[in-house]
Order: sequence, then structure tokens, then C-alpha cells
Amino acid sequence: MTPGRVVVIGGGIAGLTTAALLARGGAQVTLLERHDRLGGRAGTLSVDGFRFDTGPSWYFMPEVFEHAFALLGERIEDHVELDRLDPAYRLFPEPVDGGPSEPFDVVGDPETNWATFEAREPGAGQAIRRYTQESTEAYRTALDSFLYTTFARPDRLLSRDVVTKSRTLAGLLTGTLAGKVAATVTDPVLRQVLGYHAVFLGSSPYRVPALYSLMSHLDLVDGVRFPRGGMYTLIEALERIARKEGVEVRTDADVASVEIDDARPSLRHPRRSGQARGVRLADGTFLPADVVVSAADRHHTETALLGAHRELPEAWWADRGPGISALLIMAGVRGELPELAHHSLFFTRDWPGNFEDILGSGRSTPPDALRVPEAASMYVSRTTASDPTAAPPGHENLFVLVPFPADPTLGAGDRDTVERHADRYLDQVGAWAGIPGLRDRVVTRRVVAPADFARDFSAWRGTALGMEHTLRQSAMFRPGDASARVPNVLHVGGGTIPGVGLPMCLISAELVVKRMLGETSSRPLPAPLRPGYLAAARPRGVWSEQVG
Repeated sequence: MTPGRVVVIGGGIAGLTTAALLARGGAQVTLLERHDRLGGRAGTLSVDGFRFDTGPSWYFMPEVFEHAFALLGERIEDHVELDRLDPAYRLFPEPVDGGPSEPFDVVGDPETNWATFEAREPGAGQAIRRYTQESTEAYRTALDSFLYTTFARPDRLLSRDVVTKSRTLAGLLTGTLAGKVAATVTDPVLRQVLGYHAVFLGSSPYRVPALYSLMSHLDLVDGVRFPRGGMYTLIEALERIARKEGVEVRTDADVASVEIDDARPSLRHPRRSGQARGVRLADGTFLPADVVVSAADRHHTETALLGAHRELPEAWWADRGPGISALLIMAGVRGELPELAHHSLFFTRDWPGNFEDILGSGRSTPPDALRVPEAASMYVSRTTASDPTAAPPGHENLFVLVPFPADPTLGAGDRDTVERHADRYLDQVGAWAGIPGLRDRVVTRRVVAPADFARDFSAWRGTALGMEHTLRQSAMFRPGDASARVPNVLHVGGGTIPGVGLPMCLISAELVVKRMLGETSSRPLPAPLRPGYLAAARPRGVWSEQVG
């Protein structure tokens, strides 16, 4: 593709980065965002002097962020100041006697962590050391061979490294993360330390492939960082860069449909049924385009925006799992909260039951069969531990994420019930962390439920992250980034390859560029991209000649 006009639907991190990359390539890019500011799920809320990130809170995979900025000819350190967190996070196991939990920290020094784990279970320190060595190897293999590919040429994935590791990779793909963890340690809390990352994938350790053990490299080896000023500083930086590259940004622009003319199949596009000619806004405005890139929720794009030219009909979605949603509580608290770290994790003893409540026992459990957990495994962020400017003097901010059923009726009408859930979970945080009267110290709060994700982001079944990463919904089995029925419609974001999370969304933006260039390798593009690189692109050219 050598487009002149590109319309990008959705101003989250994926759409924003895609727009900037294509504008750098020489395309005339218009970015459409239905809300009054960019960011999507990676939003920000300022209320009563408190500042909250309203979505992603963990800064993982720093090399992916660095590379995305480098493609745009920028250094991330010129835009975002990163602090290394120590402790990386604090763990609160469920108390056994009704009193406070006995927390312990995962710190920045791996050797200290191995000693902490060894104290909980003899032999666990060395076992987890070996586990993280394997996770580092799996992480490097994923970066080098799988994450940066469009899967347009699966044969190009078969590098010497992949072939050499084929037996190991087969085991990591066919087993579950929970199974691999259980073979490493027996202590329940240490198993949770190695398995909690599955929630970041919208799923549970009992459902995601063992390959995702690679995520233990991120916190136990690589360490945890945080952008000073909050995660939204990343969005602000990318918006500045996109505008500098010439992107026209339109907020309060709700897209009602992608306008598509019928078209016949061809040898190159045997399933083609149409050709996009632009988008129609809810106010009736038509914007012409040579290429349309949707960063909107994938289910919404397929079932609402593409009309009769959808590639994934409702019947396809009925056999898929939306994954986890969330109840979010943003609370401004009077006084100090030293009991909590910047990141804190609360783990219930009945982890399998907890996950079954919110995910069900099958891959497509209907919403009415899911249950809201009474006591929850949850995540709590206190960014004022690292950045006091996020709250007024003498106060702290809390962001509480409770994994919740993907049920869009939760919070749709009966907000009192949602608020009572929030009360219960704040009381749980206070009881487990030994903070008497925590809820009474809350001076302002906002609660977000699955119904809000469905309304604000057109999220499939009100999910918070996007389609979960089970084996049949990961890698080449995940919906691709190019429409087979409308070849000039592309997809970006958590609903396509490589998956959910900010780093994956950044990679998905690069994959759109690869599609434009006809580039089929599994390697990242060289940085920086040459300004105007799309103008010189040949449909099936050699990427090193086009962008080097």
C-alpha cells in the first residue's frame, strides 16, 4: 500500500502511535477520537487535587517503548523521566487468623529476592532463579521471533533459534502457566508471584500457555520502572510527536461506520468483498480515505463499523472468551499510607475459585454464569509513594483494580451495588494491610465498572483489557491486523496481534507499517524510519531498501 490519505479510528496508544508512524511515512493522517482527550484506556483523571492514571499502571518491556520512540526519530528519555521502583511491589497474602496480612516485598535486587523466596520454601530460591533464567530465554525468543511479525509469512518464523528450541517451545505452548509454576515451587504465595501476570493478559494462569512464564523476566529480572508524573505522560509525549509529524487530531469525533464499496475478489485478495472509501461520523460528516486503520475495540469494529463486510461475525465471537473485566476504584485518602508500596498485590488463598468466579469454567461462559468475588485478589497502586505531586499535601492517592466478570450489566443501572462492592474491597485492603478506618479516610473517589468500559470504549462484554490470551487467542491464532474482506482496512491495538497491554499495542502499530510495506520478517524495523518512507515503498519490496 502507498496511501495518500489515512484515517485512524481511536486515539489510544495504538492509534496514536500508528498515526505518528504513518504521518512520518508521508501519509496525510487524520486521527479520530470520540472523547475530548486522547489515551483511551490509558487515561488520566484529575479531581479535587488528586491525579490518577485510569488504566495501565505498570511500565514493562522498556526496550519496546524505546524502540517505538526511536522509529519516530525520538529518544524516550527526552520526553519521559523513568524512576526505578524499589521495592518493585509488596505482596499481601490472605491472613489466616483474621488479623492483618504478613506482607513481604519483591525488591530490585534479584539475589535478595531469591533469599526471600528461600526463606518461605527451602529450595525455592534456586528453583525460581532457574525459572527466571528460562523466562529470560523465552522472552528473548518472543521478541526476536514472534512479537514483531504480522504472520503474513509463517515460514519466516522458522529461524535457526526457533528450530533449535522447537521441543521446548512446544511444551510451553501446550502446557499452562499454572502447570509450569506448580512444577517449580509448592508454596501457594510463591506460585502466585510467578502466576499473577496472567491477569495482565486478561486471563488466569490456569488458562494461558506456559510460554507466558516469560513475563517473570520483566519484574524479577528486568525490574519495575514508572514514568514520573504518571503513565499518561507517555500519551502526552506521543501526542506531541504525532502533531509534529503532521497528524490532524480530531477529538469529540465519534465514528459511526466505515464506508465500503462492493468489490470483487481477486487472485491476491480471494476473500475480498469491498473497498473502504472513508468513514462516516455520528454527526453525518464523511471523511475520505485510501486506508482506514481501526484502533477501536475489535468486536465493535467488526460488528458495528464494517457492516456486511465484517470478517468476524457474532457467531465467531460467541465461541471466544472476552477475558477479565475490572472494577476500578480511584480514591483520594487523607493522611499517609506507608503500609502500601507503589505497587501492592493482594492474593486470596482460593485462587482457582477466585478465577473461576470471574472467568467461568469454559472459554465462552455467558455473563450470567459469572460471579463477583466476595474477597478478591486485587492490585493497589499508590503512586504518591513515588510522586507526591499526585495528591494534595497530607493526602495519598489509591488506584484499586479488582478483576471482575466481563458482564456489561454490572454498573449499568444499579450503581449502588457497584459502590457497595467498592466499599467492601476498600475495607479488605484496610484489613489486610493493617490500615484501620481506611474507607473513612477517603475524601473523594470514582468507581469504574464493566458497564463503563462497554459505554466509553465499546468494549466487548465490558472487558477491561481485550480478548484474553488463551492458546487459541494468541499469536497466529489471534485475529490478524489486515481485513481479508476489505484489504485497505487494517486493525491495531489489543484486539489484534500481538495482544493486550501498552507494549503490545506499540508493536501492533509497527505491524501496520510492516503491512503497508509488504514486510514479512519477524524483526523490528530499523530505527529511525526515514521521513517519507511510504512514498518509496513498493508493494512487496525489501524493507531494508525502503526504510533503512
